[in-house]
Amino acid sequence: MDWLFFTEVTLAGLGSGALLSLTALSFVLIYKATRVINLAVGEILMLGGYLFFAFVTALGLSTWLAIPLAIAGGALFGFVVERTLIRPMLGESSISVLMLTVGLGSVLIGATELIWNTDPRALPDFMGQAPVFIGEAYVSRKIAIGFVVSALVIALFLLLFRFWRGGVALRATATDQAAAYSCGINVPAVFSLAWMVACATAAGAGLLVGAIGGISPTMGVFGLSALVVVIIGGLDSVLGALIGGILIGLVEAWAGTFLGGEYKLVTTFSILIAALMIRPYGLFGTVEIERL
Repeated sequence: MDWLFFTEVTLAGLGSGALLSLTALSFVLIYKATRVINLAVGEILMLGGYLFFAFVTALGLSTWLAIPLAIAGGALFGFVVERTLIRPMLGESSISVLMLTVGLGSVLIGATELIWNTDPRALPDFMGQAPVFIGEAYVSRKIAIGFVVSALVIALFLLLFRFWRGGVALRATATDQAAAYSCGINVPAVFSLAWMVACATAAGAGLLVGAIGGISPTMGVFGLSALVVVIIGGLDSVLGALIGGILIGLVEAWAGTFLGGEYKLVTTFSILIAALMIRPYGLFGTVEIERL
């Protein structure tokens, strides 16, 4: 085996896995706070890429100004969705809220196609083209930057959940909403905060994914792989999103390179089925015991 080539494939898989973990984090944040599985995460990721594209090309803003504006646009979108669509659905069946997010994703795709049509587009380059070498192994500069940014953001979230007052409030709300209310926590505000941060995270991930592979109305399919990540890692576990993303990123890179591209999804979903049979709540998910 050519170990240098294997190392390069592995490094590319780690980069892809980090982006999956970052996107999966958006699923986890919303589910931890509201117990809603937001299937529109992939489309919100797409929205972040297109907002950045619009700010740079249509408004003529610099890339370094467009980046925070696109992320802020994702946060604003999350706030509006939570207040106008999700909050009125509290108390309704889980499947109703789930289908609402499916509809939201379809609306975002339709709106994107109406405004920008269906043609793929390349984002303005803001990462540079200089190659990155780790020893003798070559890594795409964009993948390397994506890995570093994703790792830093996930590490920041782990620290915030542990030490920040808002993170503690989110964990308390996720554990027991009634108890959180009794402790003086503003639970509706926590819901809004979770949606805002989660959608901002997804929009930021969209910038990184779009910078690597371009943007198109179909790029939301990346969210499907991220959903697999959170199911394997645990829907309410930030650590699970991290480890699950790295695992799936590596498996997809190895399977796609050494078995063929058609085996990527087969391998990924085979792991998903096996994980669900062994640990239905995910590797790091909370096991819930219901008494009848």
